[in-house]
Amino acid sequence: MGELINPEVHAFDTLWDASRALAEEVAKTARIAVEEQGRLTMALSGGKTPEPLYSLLAREYADKMEWNSIHLFWGDERCVPQNHPDSNFRMAYKSWISKVPIPPQSVHRIQTEEVTPEKAAESYERLLIEFFNASEEIPASTFDVMLLGLGADGHTASLFPGSPALSEKKRWVVSASAPSSVFPKKRITMTLPLINISRKVIFLALGGEKRSVIRTIFEEPEKAVKIYPAAMVRAREKLLWYVDKNV
Repeated sequence: MGELINPEVHAFDTLWDASRALAEEVAKTARIAVEEQGRLTMALSGGKTPEPLYSLLAREYADKMEWNSIHLFWGDERCVPQNHPDSNFRMAYKSWISKVPIPPQSVHRIQTEEVTPEKAAESYERLLIEFFNASEEIPASTFDVMLLGLGADGHTASLFPGSPALSEKKRWVVSASAPSSVFPKKRITMTLPLINISRKVIFLALGGEKRSVIRTIFEEPEKAVKIYPAAMVRAREKLLWYVDKNV
């Protein structure tokens, strides 16, 4: 399990400002990772919030990153076809991946077509185990960067409050269900044991509906960790939050 470390908080006036700063952080991390170990491994967040970030990486960093040495994964996925408007892969592909020269074999999406959520989770877990050359035990570290979002209910990835997935201790990836009010309901998600051994975890969490959750996480961590999945997230080396200035 990742270490309990103090988060590094960066506050911004707008999502665009936060996305620009985060794009530079990603590019810097990529440069260092490629220099030190020959590659960068990054797990992406879904939803709408990271779309400006992905667009910036496509537009302003297309010729500034070593795309042949970058591997992309997804922290979670909705159980929809890859071209569905709700697909996390589709959003990242349309706004970023399709516009840079990253090798197709370096884009490791969660395969949701023609399989059950449970089978999709097992398949993605096997892919990760093989990629990181690990046993089925959680290794010392995995992703260089784990990008996460935050829901108004405190969920992150597809780990929702009260989800059985939150108690998982060994599995890397599991099937999960969103609350009845959230669509699509069926999901695939990485688990906390895997998320929490990422070297660097970055939350991009702007929006008025998220401020009360963020305040609780920062000001009342012992309370927050009991109710908000996002408060349960750790990191091996660095935990960063990109938030609104008026949180």
